[in-house]
Amino acid sequence: MTEPTLRTIYAVSELAQTLRALVEDSLPRVWVEGEISNFSRPASGHWYFTIKDAKSQLRCAMFRGANQLVRPQPANGDRVLLRASVSFYTARGDLQLICEHMEPAGEGALLQAFEALKRRLAGEGLFDEALKRPIPAMPSRIGLITSGTGAAVQDVKAALARRFGMAKVFLWPVPVQGDAAAPAIVKALQQLPQRAPVDVILLVRGGGSLEDLWAFNEEIVARAVRACTVPVVSGIGHEIDTTICDYVADLRATTPTAAAELVSPDARQLLHRIAESEVHLAEALEDGMAAKRAKLEQLQARLRLVHPQRAIQDRAQRLDEIEHRLTMTTGRHLTVQRARLEHLRQRLSAQHPARALRQIGMRLDASLQRLIHAQRGMLRQHEAQLDRASAILKSLSPKAVLDRGYALARLQDGTVLRNPNQVPADAEFELLLAQGQIRARRTPPERS
Repeated sequence: MTEPTLRTIYAVSELAQTLRALVEDSLPRVWVEGEISNFSRPASGHWYFTIKDAKSQLRCAMFRGANQLVRPQPANGDRVLLRASVSFYTARGDLQLICEHMEPAGEGALLQAFEALKRRLAGEGLFDEALKRPIPAMPSRIGLITSGTGAAVQDVKAALARRFGMAKVFLWPVPVQGDAAAPAIVKALQQLPQRAPVDVILLVRGGGSLEDLWAFNEEIVARAVRACTVPVVSGIGHEIDTTICDYVADLRATTPTAAAELVSPDARQLLHRIAESEVHLAEALEDGMAAKRAKLEQLQARLRLVHPQRAIQDRAQRLDEIEHRLTMTTGRHLTVQRARLEHLRQRLSAQHPARALRQIGMRLDASLQRLIHAQRGMLRQHEAQLDRASAILKSLSPKAVLDRGYALARLQDGTVLRNPNQVPADAEFELLLAQGQIRARRTPPERS
C-alpha cells in the first residue's frame, strides 16, 4: 500500500500574505523610469497609476504623505523617475510599487552629473572659503548678467533703485537656458569688467527645473566665475535651488532680489546713521570746547599768579629776608669773637709769668689775625650779597621807577599819595621826577 501524501493547504489570503512578506523582505528600494498611464487621483488624495515601457507595466501607488512634495503634478504620458519599494497588494493579488519619490525623467542623470562635477571642483579647491573675495560695502557701479527680458532683471533693478538709487547698473543680457547660455555667460564674465569699471557683478536668473538651470552648472561657467576679476554674487532660482555657480561665487543669494539687497546698502539706514553721527560729533565738539574753556580759565588763573607786580613783591620780600639774615649772621659772629677775645684776655690775666704772657700775646695776635682775615672774608662775602641785594632793591626802588618816566606824588611831610582824597582842598603837594621836583596845589572842585 502507498502512504498518503502530506499536503500543506493555504488559504488564499494566507498565501497572499506570505507572498507579500517574501517580496518586501527580499527586494530593496529601487529606482524605476517609465511612462505614466491610467493615472487616478481619488478624494483620499492618494495617487494610483501604471508605470510602463514598451515591454512591461507595473501598478503603482503613491500615498498622500509622499505625493504632496511632487512639483509639478504628473499626468498620463509623463515620463518620470520613481524611487519605490516593491510590495504585493493582497486584495487583488497584484504586484505593485509603493512610490516614495517622483521627479521628471532626465533629472536623475542631471543630478548625478551635478554631484560628480561638484565633488571634482570641490576636490580642486574651487569652493574654498579662502578664495572668496569681500563684497564692497557701497558699490557705485554694479554689473548685472541675466536675461534682458525676464522678471529677474526687473526685480533686481527695482531692489537697487529702492535701496541705493545712486548706484549705476551695467546690464549685460545673456540667454539663461539652452545650449547658447553657458558660452554667453562665460563671455559676459570675461568682458564686462573690461567694458565697464564695475565693483561687483550680479549673476542672476529666476527659478526653474534642474534642466532649466543647467547652464549655471556647466564647468566652464564655474571656472569663469572663479577667474572673474571682480567679486561675483550669484542669485539663481528660488531658495531651494542650488547650482555649481552658488558654490564657486564669492557670495550666494537665495533669489535675484536677495542678491541685489546683499550688495546694496539701505540708503535710509545710511541717512539715519549719518544723522546719529552728526549728533555725536556735535556732542564731542561741545565737550571739547568745554574742556578748552576750562583749560583757558586755569591758564588765566596761573597768569595772574605770575603777574610782574606779584614778582616785584616777592623779590622785595626776599631782599628783606636776606638783609635780616645778613644782619643776624654778622651780629652773631661779632658776638662770638668778642666772647672769645674776652676769654683770652681773662686767661692772659690769669698767667703772670712774662713768657707765658708773651706766648699768650703771640697766640692772641695770631688768633686776632685769623679772626680779622676770616672777618674780612665774611665781610667781603656779605658785601657781595649786599651788593646783589642792593642792585635788586635799586631796580625795585622808586628812583628806578622815576627813571622810567613815572612821577611820585607826596605831601610836604613825605607821605606818598595813593589816593587823591589824601590831599586836602587847596593844599600843596610835590611831584618827584627823575630829575627835580614840581610843587603843585589841589584846587577845590568847581561848584555848579
